[in-house]
Amino acid sequence: MKYKNKIFKAVTLASMMLGATAWGANWKVAVGDGGGSAQEALGLKFAEIVTEKTGGKHKMHLFLNGQLGSEQDTVNDISIGTLDFSILASNNLTPFSPSLGALSMPYLIKTVDEAKTIVNGPIGDELVKNTVRDAGARILGWTFTGFRVLSNSKKAINSIDDLKGVVVRVPKNEIMIDTYKSWGINPTPMAWSETFTALQQQVVDGQDTPYTTIYAMKFHEVQKYITDLHYFFLLEPLVMSEALYQEQSPEMQTLLTAAGKEATAYSVQWLNDKETAIRDELVNKHGM
Repeated sequence: MKYKNKIFKAVTLASMMLGATAWGANWKVAVGDGGGSAQEALGLKFAEIVTEKTGGKHKMHLFLNGQLGSEQDTVNDISIGTLDFSILASNNLTPFSPSLGALSMPYLIKTVDEAKTIVNGPIGDELVKNTVRDAGARILGWTFTGFRVLSNSKKAINSIDDLKGVVVRVPKNEIMIDTYKSWGINPTPMAWSETFTALQQQVVDGQDTPYTTIYAMKFHEVQKYITDLHYFFLLEPLVMSEALYQEQSPEMQTLLTAAGKEATAYSVQWLNDKETAIRDELVNKHGM
């Protein structure tokens, strides 16, 4: 009798899981940044579109501030199918899909329009294919987060020489590490989830991310100076587990792809609308 009960429970659980797939889903979205960030804005828009177009059957729940692990950890979870979606910096996806490293090349992208041309054209299509092949992750959309600027708590940086003696955190990305070395300093590679604490405890003096990220992560609480390096435009892909994507019907796959494109367009407009005001608030209200 106990054996039969176990079989019944297993069959019931399997039926519930199949039902969730057929009739709706509650998907988890890992987000590296905090509330008010460009990542959150893209995630909320994508979730809104998917929920609306499925009549509320598919819902998405955002987990901010790396609650589901570091950005690189979420790629591992995506690839083995234990996480549904992640929004992360392209440089943190590069170790798993090397061709994305092209987006980390300094001075490659000079304007927002150039970034749009890259991700919405054949290069973007190629990056999607490569990431599916290399990482088991499908890029559905792109967060336009803005140009990375350097913040630090030590001194004003007005020239390359001023960087000497400043300990700067960078992602664990060879291209970005080599960029700083070319400027004559040895940066400190560090996971994004550890960065605020390291700045607060002065393990490192500074870091570089866009204005929108500095604001969302409250770096103004532990950083004084900003230098507008304008050397790297940060694109942050929204990725979905390829295994989960392949489980969807052709109609649902088309819906997800379209939702990603619409959310990307929204992200561009969000950046254009918000960045200047955020920069001014960091300087005028928070004293950076």
